[in-house]
Amino acid sequence: MSYVKPAELAVRVLDAGESKVFVSTRDTLIRAYMAGAILALAAAFAVTITVKTGNPLVGAMLFPVGFCMLYLLGFDLLTGVFTLVPLAWLDRRRGVTFGAMLRTWGLVFVGNFAGALTTAVLMAIYFTYGFSVEPDAVGQAIGVLGEGRTLGYAEHGAAGMLTLFVRGVLCNWMVSTGVVGAMMSDSLPGKVIAMWMPIMVFFYLGFEHSVVNMFLFPSGLMLGGDFTLADYLVWNEIPTLAGNLVGGLTFVGLVIYATHARTAPDRARSGGGEPATVQTEGTGRAADVATA
Repeated sequence: MSYVKPAELAVRVLDAGESKVFVSTRDTLIRAYMAGAILALAAAFAVTITVKTGNPLVGAMLFPVGFCMLYLLGFDLLTGVFTLVPLAWLDRRRGVTFGAMLRTWGLVFVGNFAGALTTAVLMAIYFTYGFSVEPDAVGQAIGVLGEGRTLGYAEHGAAGMLTLFVRGVLCNWMVSTGVVGAMMSDSLPGKVIAMWMPIMVFFYLGFEHSVVNMFLFPSGLMLGGDFTLADYLVWNEIPTLAGNLVGGLTFVGLVIYATHARTAPDRARSGGGEPATVQTEGTGRAADVATA
């Protein structure tokens, strides 16, 4: 399936991070908005399957359909840019400044949140017939989920906060593995397989994904969950964001950068920090740039 070797993969990862900094504000917001909306729909899909089948594994096995869709359509998740953009900054790519990196993170966060919130409102209407009746079984499950993953952590104090942070770290270890894994192949089946596996792992194990939570917790508040906006921010979203940043950058981005990019004997990049054009082995095609 057109396997890309690690040294070539490292260049693709750096090029992908660099490319995101130079996307216009409008396009960054649109791409991030659609990514948040699609991932939120996938989360609603997975929760619905879990409730209706009583088997969380089935929901986890099918959840990655949303991640694959948004990736292949060229949309951006905050978890991915947390990992990719800092590597281009560390590599001193021309124009990739610390401020530009923070700008990209901020725009993607706003877009993801807006997209996830839009889906949350639409799904809340769907679950309640326009807020005219009590939520159905799936809606009630989302409300309970919001309570357990905010107040449930708060009950344990510092230990709960540590657990929440670690779940955020583990989550983006897997999600960013999926982002990078999709660059290991030039075929559609190869990309989907590489993305599917780690995304399924994170969802089944209940790790904390900041963008998925942008849907689940506002939905829970609209569907009668017994927790507050402050509970959501303090006891989920903010620590999850920190964990996602640390997990993706430490266990995926920096590992690839240190062992494949910095030590590669013949790094395929053009001079002066310009984006490289990488030729895939035996194909003569320029490497694609990751988008999720």
